[in-house]
Amino acid sequence: MKQLCDDLAGEQRELAALLETLTPPQWRMRTPFLDWSAWDELAHLAFFDEVALLALRDAPEFEAHAAERARQDLSNVVSGRDSYAGMSGPQLLRHWHAVHAHLVAQLSARAPDSRLPWYGAAMSARSFATARLMEVWAHGQDVWDALRMHRPGSARLQHICHLGCATFHWAFKNRGLPLPARQPQVMLQAPCGSVWTWGDAQAGASITGPAQDFCLVVTQRRHVDDTALACHGEAARSWMLIAQCFAGPPANGPAPGVRAWNR
Repeated sequence: MKQLCDDLAGEQRELAALLETLTPPQWRMRTPFLDWSAWDELAHLAFFDEVALLALRDAPEFEAHAAERARQDLSNVVSGRDSYAGMSGPQLLRHWHAVHAHLVAQLSARAPDSRLPWYGAAMSARSFATARLMEVWAHGQDVWDALRMHRPGSARLQHICHLGCATFHWAFKNRGLPLPARQPQVMLQAPCGSVWTWGDAQAGASITGPAQDFCLVVTQRRHVDDTALACHGEAARSWMLIAQCFAGPPANGPAPGVRAWNR
């Protein structure tokens, strides 16, 4: 848990460093994700980090919160906007620094397999922290894309790749689709040059390419055709077209060419 939480904190620091450079107009710029602004992206992260702290601190209170959100059918962007209305981007960033540091400290003290409540189903502390890291990375990618800046990769991508592979079966079940007989083998080139491997070597299907591209697809920030991923076999291609490593109802990523500015 310590290494995972250190990586979660590192992901937050990287995004915070980028956000600290934004001018007032850039805080209001629209990102490619649902037309959210950079401020909306940060408000989303801050809001759900605060909710994560609630889940860690008081499970019954979190359950009541989750039930109320479901009753009101609140959207993620509305929750962030309502919670931090009146805060400037720099003010919200300072608030997020404090909230996120508290969250990392609380998660670091948990046993990896301890259960924590969350929307839909309870999660292990390890999975909980990995999901938060994925959220920071994915919403950070929206800001990088809005700025048309190339984003460097890091070893922290391995956590998101693992989550993407772990949600293979769920991606099909979530859409009511039949499961492929075997999970394709995934062989990804890490930023350091090594190869990260998951899946079944005997599946007759495989996905190869840069780890960062795989993360972009499973977080639905790129269409697979706008990456350097190579899909061999029907199961591999069908998976990459519906991959979704985050919770919730089936979502559709960008169409080919929509977010391909740096291809």
